[in-house]
Amino acid sequence: MSERGSFYLDDGDPSPVDIVGGEVDSEFFLICEHAGRRVPRCLGDLGVHSSEMERHIAYDVGAEAVSRRLASALHAPLYIQPYSRLVIDCNRPLEATDLIPEVSDGAEIPRNLALTPEERMLRFEKIHRPFHEAVSGGLDRVVARGRKPILLTIHSFTPIMRRTGKVRKIELCICFNRDDRLAKAMLSEVQARYPGVKVALNDPYPVSDMLDYAIPVHGERRGIPHVLLEIRSDLISDEVGEARWTDIVSKTFRAAVAKLKPVQS
Repeated sequence: MSERGSFYLDDGDPSPVDIVGGEVDSEFFLICEHAGRRVPRCLGDLGVHSSEMERHIAYDVGAEAVSRRLASALHAPLYIQPYSRLVIDCNRPLEATDLIPEVSDGAEIPRNLALTPEERMLRFEKIHRPFHEAVSGGLDRVVARGRKPILLTIHSFTPIMRRTGKVRKIELCICFNRDDRLAKAMLSEVQARYPGVKVALNDPYPVSDMLDYAIPVHGERRGIPHVLLEIRSDLISDEVGEARWTDIVSKTFRAAVAKLKPVQS
């Protein structure tokens, strides 16, 4: 294997998972897979200009702050992934072509070009697998306490795609794959309580087995209620926006879960 393939995390690199409130006894369980933009020291700067690391290609802007507020509001554990999605995307399966992107929204990622299968697997084993094993363990602990977990994963999306110039006017995307029950219940709550919010199902992003990992693996395989939320990042770029959207999401999520419970029982 080439020297370039000697991927590792050293003592100066963060753990692949940051757990907030891991011992909180709650049915709600939160994940933020694209929270951070850290790069392991062995990869340097990925060959990417520092300005690119401020963009949505590197992380979900504002998602971590909202996730932390939601964990507090919902009294729920939160599992945060601190590494940049340009290092490895922890919401993609191993087989996904963009698990480690060579180009993202028009920006080339030099340290990701022409990686061998072995080089890809090293990143998967050091970051992706430990994060999701921690999530699985956390969900197991919720079950061990006699509760059925309800999974909420928090993301954000950019209002404008640089490469295409496409403008997104949707403010909140409520996403699902095969099981639409919680997503549709939450859509109904948002529309009823916040009629001014531009909300849609699976727009701009649907969930699928090849484009997502958390919902298919932790939600569908376990047969637990789940939903993936995408909030437009310009709306959560400051504390006022973070607080507003925490309030919107926490209230409508709770109400949607309560609406489903008679069906689940």
